[in-house]
Amino acid sequence: MRSTSSDLVVIGGGAAGMMAAGLSARCGLSVTILEKTRYTCRKLGITGKGRCNLTNNTSVREVIANIPRNGKFMYSAVTAFPPRMVMEFFESLGVPLKTERGNRVFPVSDRAGDVVEALRAFCRDNGVRVAHARAEHILTEAGRVTGVSCVDGDGKTCRFSSGNVLIATGGLSYPVTGSDGDGYKMARELGHTVVPARASLVPLEAEGGECARMQGFSLKNVGLKVVDKSGKRIYEDFGEMLFTHFGVSGPMILSASAHMRDFENNSYTIYIDLKPALDEETLDRRLLRDFEKYRNRDFRNALADLAGAGMIPVLVEMSGIPPETKVNSITREQRRRLLALFKAFPVKITGARPVEEAIITSGGVDTREIDPRTMESKLVRGLYFAGEVIDVDAYTGGFNLQIAWSTAYLAARSVRKEE
Repeated sequence: MRSTSSDLVVIGGGAAGMMAAGLSARCGLSVTILEKTRYTCRKLGITGKGRCNLTNNTSVREVIANIPRNGKFMYSAVTAFPPRMVMEFFESLGVPLKTERGNRVFPVSDRAGDVVEALRAFCRDNGVRVAHARAEHILTEAGRVTGVSCVDGDGKTCRFSSGNVLIATGGLSYPVTGSDGDGYKMARELGHTVVPARASLVPLEAEGGECARMQGFSLKNVGLKVVDKSGKRIYEDFGEMLFTHFGVSGPMILSASAHMRDFENNSYTIYIDLKPALDEETLDRRLLRDFEKYRNRDFRNALADLAGAGMIPVLVEMSGIPPETKVNSITREQRRRLLALFKAFPVKITGARPVEEAIITSGGVDTREIDPRTMESKLVRGLYFAGEVIDVDAYTGGFNLQIAWSTAYLAARSVRKEE
């Protein structure tokens, strides 16, 4: 069995793993990344629709407020490496940044590839070794990490000896990029509790066939409200969304999905405000003007000025107004039903899409078994965690990558102090 020794072995060459490896190597440590796929940072390269929303230009407090799952656990990490420092770091690597709506931070080039290449160069220039091998087991002795046993691309067993191992394998989302739950298995073998993984920031499935009839039709600048079965409003947003063959998707829907965490015991309905710039009274006046304009037409042919063609047949059906009704004979009560539909178009949600389609995995290694000041395991000395493998997840807007950068920074700093 081949054996190689390093000060730090990082399992997983994604955002968190590469950041931790590069920072550790820059301080003089010998570092090896174990990456089972052909390329590092594959998931990072497709984030933000290929633009890479790499952080959110806001305060530590706001970052924590946008981490609904174990946000308090992240306080030390985000304080140690806040968005400001993340931005300074990437700009120092030659990636100019810009801040857009919602304080989302992107490369000026709008190319995720620039962030990927900068991280790869950072690791390469600081002497990080990348071994394309699958980590099988983390080796320990007397409660202390001693290395990792692996299988290389030729199917041969190999070993990497080290007193420090960082698990940065990601979750279960986008398994084609290498995130297939390996980190959970290795953590369990060492006695760690793993909170069952579920999808977060994921498209949603809907009841009935209305969404499928509008498949491919997108909405922009609309309002969204999520209500649970008790009638409690749990989320509101404004932005873009898309109807699909299974339900709904798009940026606003992905954000909303993070608030729907209990489909087993709860149910959710989303209400879409198709005309958020108009209050009900103003919209009613607009309807009356259009009805006067098209007074001699059939109702089904009178909504072109208010709704897109892909949505009109569904709006007509859900209004309960017979499509062949002449506009000049529509009653006040019928008009009020149509008005209510424009201001609160209902979509009954039945569940989330599979975790493989999610942007982020909710669940992972239990935070109670990780020291939040160091990212080191409380059960095994020399074992560290960073990124999505930990049971922490956030809303959209760059917050999940901020989690990756901050936990990686803290883990690297802790290893350096240990060494």
